Amino acid sequence: MTETAAGAGASSPVVTRDATTCGGCLLSAAGTTAATLWWGTSGRTRRHLGNGFEGEGTDYGVLWTELPLVAVAGAALPALVWGLVAYALSRRRRSERHR
Repeated sequence: MTETAAGAGASSPVVTRDATTCGGCLLSAAGTTAATLWWGTSGRTRRHLGNGFEGEGTDYGVLWTELPLVAVAGAALPALVWGLVAYALSRRRRSERHR
């Protein structure tokens, strides 16, 4: 069932699947980075991490509660969208092949 891409042509499903997987991984990494940077620069986060008046409202618990959720959501949302688009495109290609 496993096929290598070595002897396959450019239009091989294996090559397409590898490119789709790589694109999804890159998009997830970019999403995690962007979400974490956006979260870190938001006013709410800066307030929790000590930018309040004389340290008021400092709550380092956000590093253990919010940061992991932001990172996971930043990775999962782009991967989900990428997967849905890839699925829709593959269904479209399959239906065109059967005409």
